[in-house]
Amino acid sequence: MPFEITKEYIQEIQEFIEQSNNKAILDLLEEVHYADIAEIIEDLETEEGIYLIKLLDSDKTSDVITELDEDTREKILKGLSSKEIADELNELDTDDAADIIAELSEEQKEEVISHIEDVEHAKEIVELLRYDEDTAGGLMAKELVKVNENWNVLTCVKEMRAQAEEVTRVHSIYVVDDNEKLKGRLSLKDLLTTSTRTAIKDVFIKQVDYVNVHDKAEDVARVMQKYDLEAIPVVDEMGRLVGRITIDDIVDVIKEEAEKDYQLAAGISQDVEADDTIWELTKARLPWLILALFGGFVSVSILGGFETAMEKFPELFYFTPLIAAMAGNVGVQSSAIVVQGLANDSLRGSLWKRLLKEVSLSLLNGLVLSAILMSIGMYFLGFDYKLGLTIALALIAVIIIASIIGTFVPIILDKRGIDPALATGPFITTSNDIFGILIYFLIAKLILGF
Repeated sequence: MPFEITKEYIQEIQEFIEQSNNKAILDLLEEVHYADIAEIIEDLETEEGIYLIKLLDSDKTSDVITELDEDTREKILKGLSSKEIADELNELDTDDAADIIAELSEEQKEEVISHIEDVEHAKEIVELLRYDEDTAGGLMAKELVKVNENWNVLTCVKEMRAQAEEVTRVHSIYVVDDNEKLKGRLSLKDLLTTSTRTAIKDVFIKQVDYVNVHDKAEDVARVMQKYDLEAIPVVDEMGRLVGRITIDDIVDVIKEEAEKDYQLAAGISQDVEADDTIWELTKARLPWLILALFGGFVSVSILGGFETAMEKFPELFYFTPLIAAMAGNVGVQSSAIVVQGLANDSLRGSLWKRLLKEVSLSLLNGLVLSAILMSIGMYFLGFDYKLGLTIALALIAVIIIASIIGTFVPIILDKRGIDPALATGPFITTSNDIFGILIYFLIAKLILGF
């Protein structure tokens, strides 16, 4: 049964903090998972959260800090001295430690690093800070288990025992040569069933998936997803093994990308959260609202150009919102499928075949929807045949055009290095509204002759 954090539980902790009843707090949190403690701190005032961090042991609070929301963590770290932050980092793997240090000011970075007791640990953290956070180098941890191909099994086991003390989880055993170049991986089963005098180069598996330090985080995620990997080794420009990336880091990447794409699809151009300031939220939302406003002006101008139609066939304008809405909905559906395919790297095959498929699908949907619309218009609203035919044909044409735009705009954006998720938001909706209204009245003019 999952641990439940109730309002009463939080109030109890706050009372103990107010009373400085450290023993009661320690007893209350003794068996609580660090992820739950992080959630508790999120519900406390900043000063209360800092009190807990300082009270609990660093071997527990170091993990708590990594679980905190970025804004909360920033507030907590401001309440800790450089020495106290360094004590927390001593307990963390290098990738997590580097992520936290990267959030500090340049001056405080140097102070914190100078207080890290393990000099080798500090060097590895500094090395990771050289890489962009959105690359494999920025994601990787230096802690791993590696063996030399020239060792025998007995030596290998001894070395592995020593290395494993510094590694939280041993996902894989990597094999390198004398120059630290990645050669392959070692199966634990082969290690256990082979003579202790056997050379590692005679039993290791040469086939191993790996990434380069400069590979993009999204590309690393695709590789690990495709091959169902729990961890993947990272090599430098010379092919030397320099680190590994584990699945928990990739889950964070996938989550961040999903949140970013969702915000783009909703017309939010920056990474913001509900707790951000009004100014930050305005900067993120306003550009797309301005785009939608100008799109609305274009739509109004198109309608103004068909003023004669309003006089002769006022019924046409009853269906203008419906046509515009269908164009936007179809475009978003088509673009969402394509964006998903681009994100999963599953969009393959000829573009012409995809075009034919989209047109065929749109034609089928358009025929069904237009038949329903024409029937309602003629039998329940009393429209004549020509007017019903006009609306039906316009709906089919609009659906086909909207699906084509929704399919090819994200592909074009992706080829130009622009996030295709942009095509699932107001951009595609606004453009399809404009095209939908224009096509609707052009077809109406052609059939009804105004």
